[in-house]
Amino acid sequence: MQPSGRGYDHGITTFSPDGRLFQVEYARESVKRGTTTAGLKFRDGVILVVDKRISSRLIIPESIEKVYKIDDHIGFATSGLVADARQLVERARVQCQVNRITYSASIPVDTMAKRICDFKQSFTQYGGSRPFGTALLIAGVDDNGLHLYETDPSGAYQSYHAGAIGKGRATVIEYFEKNWKANLTQNASIKMGLEALRESLEAELNKDAVEIAVIDGSGYRVLDRAETIAQIEKLKPAYD
Repeated sequence: MQPSGRGYDHGITTFSPDGRLFQVEYARESVKRGTTTAGLKFRDGVILVVDKRISSRLIIPESIEKVYKIDDHIGFATSGLVADARQLVERARVQCQVNRITYSASIPVDTMAKRICDFKQSFTQYGGSRPFGTALLIAGVDDNGLHLYETDPSGAYQSYHAGAIGKGRATVIEYFEKNWKANLTQNASIKMGLEALRESLEAELNKDAVEIAVIDGSGYRVLDRAETIAQIEKLKPAYD
């Protein structure tokens, strides 16, 4: 059977006649198969909410990483191939230290987003490599305000008030478009993020599978299990 790309999917540097790079599109499909991850701005910062999708009761939930501290003022959340995401996380952490040593200052969030996406784009331009099969939500707070960037395997990125990546992205974005508003409190934004995540799963949230990170003027922190469970228990049942 002839492959869907008719041969144009064999190399990352080869465009199809209609201007498509099939390897990039395949990488996007990898992201769509990943767990749903949401982020949204609130009055004083940005939150990241992720579903770890625990597939077996034998898995230790703490062993699954979906949110990462990059610097005191920046956090990443990922969806797609976890191993690919780790490479980008490590590179981002190095970039933070290089910027601090060079300029004696923390790296601006928009600069971080651009550098990571420039690196991702380079893997779509040269032979002998493949695109990263992961998307990132880059959240942070700096002197220029609050930031939430959604990145793509192609190296494209956009800034959002509220965004999502992964399998349930369309459902989460639809929920945010209807409900998000400026100047939310931290608790209200967490509640909205959890409700959007639950909508995408079409089931009640697994309290052991949800992780919440907050980035504000005090820095980056991940809510402990007790805090996360307390936030989930505040939600009204979706299915009576």
